[in-house]
Amino acid sequence: MTTAATPDDAPLSVRLRGTWRLLSRIDVTADGREYPDPSLGSDPIALLIYDRSGHFAAQFMKRDRGDVRSDAPATVANNTQARDGYDAYFGTYTVDDSTGVVTQRLEGSLSRGNVGMVLSRAMSVHGTRLAIQLVTGAWDGTPVTRTLTWERVSS
Repeated sequence: MTTAATPDDAPLSVRLRGTWRLLSRIDVTADGREYPDPSLGSDPIALLIYDRSGHFAAQFMKRDRGDVRSDAPATVANNTQARDGYDAYFGTYTVDDSTGVVTQRLEGSLSRGNVGMVLSRAMSVHGTRLAIQLVTGAWDGTPVTRTLTWERVSS
């Protein structure tokens, strides 16, 4: 059940807090072509949690883990690495309310190569929706812009 949203005039650092369920995860190349990620699929199940103390956790799972492609290369910029159709990580975060950029510092991760990473994401919250956008590489290194749309499940 979806709960009431924080007012849109509150700073992002306040509106971001809560639990979010993934609605869509779309990768697009520079020429506008969708380029789905085979390691998590085009429709993964995911939860994202930001708490008041500056901690976060993210979990992503491919819906059909029986059809898992080999893991993404560890060298993809500005992104974590899934394992066997699953990705999970946690750590601390800070919000730059003036730019809408959220910086996450990974303290733990399913993939040990992700531990210690610092990831920055453009984020916006409107009502009960969270939008995250980042430039990264697809599983084969192709540059993509990833847009994730989330729905608030708690405040």
